[in-house]
Amino acid sequence: MTGLSSVTMIFVALTSAFIVRRGLPTFDERTATYTHDWLTLSLPVGMLLVNTLLLVLSSVTVELARRQLVRRMALAPVESIPGVTLGRERNFPWLGVTIVLGFGFLAGQWMAWRELGARGFDITKISSSFFYLLTGTHAVHLAGGLIVLLYAGVISLLRKPLARQRIVVDVTAWYWHFMAFLWIYVFALLWFMR
Repeated sequence: MTGLSSVTMIFVALTSAFIVRRGLPTFDERTATYTHDWLTLSLPVGMLLVNTLLLVLSSVTVELARRQLVRRMALAPVESIPGVTLGRERNFPWLGVTIVLGFGFLAGQWMAWRELGARGFDITKISSSFFYLLTGTHAVHLAGGLIVLLYAGVISLLRKPLARQRIVVDVTAWYWHFMAFLWIYVFALLWFMR
């Protein structure tokens, strides 16, 4: 919870800076007047919507992975009884699907950044630099979540104890859901404040 609070505060600060800077004029020394240098940002909406869909789907798949693990833990004591069989349990690799979707989101973000660069928006322009700052900060936090998801996948493949797997997947699922919610917030902020 503390980690999510600190990430929230980072984005509160970035949002505040974004809103304040958007409204501030700058002094033009040539004309000795204040001007607004904020350019309207033409977002690559199609790409960003696809990225949003990928992240929301990955949030669903990580939840399915979490629930599958809860079911496995609940059935583990029953399976340990001699002579009792529950039949063949089919475990779908939901964590793997989540990881693929997460990397797909990051690849889509990279494509969106390149698209903006091709349109002439780069880090040197204040209005587009906030786009890169907000989406890049989110991408870095999401990449951290992907590292933990990869760890969860490895301990699952190595057949570590279910209790250990469940703790890692539970914590990661909460973080991943938060990242999906945070992305929707960032996208809405950029959309409405363009």
